[in-house]
Amino acid sequence: MSDLYVETPLVHREAPQGLSIELREITDRGMIDLRGSANDKKFMVAVKKVLGLDLPKAPRTSVSWGDVKALWLSIDQWLILCSRAKAVELTAALKAELGSIHSLVVDVSDMRAVLRLEGEGVREVLLKGSSLDLLSDDYAPGTVRRMRYAEIAALLHVVEDSVFDIYVFRSYADYAWEFLLATARAPAKVSLFGAQNAAI
Repeated sequence: MSDLYVETPLVHREAPQGLSIELREITDRGMIDLRGSANDKKFMVAVKKVLGLDLPKAPRTSVSWGDVKALWLSIDQWLILCSRAKAVELTAALKAELGSIHSLVVDVSDMRAVLRLEGEGVREVLLKGSSLDLLSDDYAPGTVRRMRYAEIAALLHVVEDSVFDIYVFRSYADYAWEFLLATARAPAKVSLFGAQNAAI
């Protein structure tokens, strides 16, 4: 029996020289769509037993335990992140532990492309495709936010102050990549002056 072959959406793409930030695809990201009630103690206890962490309940937040992360997506939905190989194991373990508890666990590792943007000026680059105020204190490390980016649905995860991951559906991966290449070109770099005094 042959081994499973996985090819990510942007496997043949490589960022060119001359960008103002670093841009690459994260190819080994496992993703699990987890749904259940945060008010169901049995659900929360079962998930913690498998993942080793308490699912975040506060909107737009995330938590980590080792190489496992949980991103809050809605009041009853989380995106669990881990290595691609570990996603299969965790999916099976969650299903077994949750048993008859009202919940849903699906390995969605192939659903999205994950783009990593890194470096000084990342927020300015992202502002070119989003209406979010990424310079505000609302977007500290750990923040998770669904958004419209370049007119497509996307998920933003602030990993560190100058490290952002953007999740887009697989079918939009090439479009998002090309948009980022255009807006992250060194000649297109913008410098913002920070908060402005609008008083007249």
